[in-house]
Amino acid sequence: MAINLNADNFDQEVINSNIPVLVDFWAAWCSPCRMLVPIIDDISIKYAGKLKVCKLNVDEASDLAAKYAVMSIPMLILFDKGKLVKQTVGVMSKENLAEWIDGYLKKG
Repeated sequence: MAINLNADNFDQEVINSNIPVLVDFWAAWCSPCRMLVPIIDDISIKYAGKLKVCKLNVDEASDLAAKYAVMSIPMLILFDKGKLVKQTVGVMSKENLAEWIDGYLKKG
């Protein structure tokens, strides 16, 4: 399951992670965000040990959303060694998301 992020644990879970981290920026009122929930959960299982999967509610952590220029949700941001390396906006299938992730992981 995805790790729930907030301002208190963001640095520990994302910036200081020793493996790449996928962060789903979402909100409870966002229908596309809710469509992504089972996909994110599946991805967290598929990539266990290779990729940390987290969720950040933009309504509860608006400062972090602003810091990463989250203007539309759902936004998925891939971090590696504390740096933003890749991002995308909108819902995608589990297969397409896996390809998107693999495109980075196979390069690194």
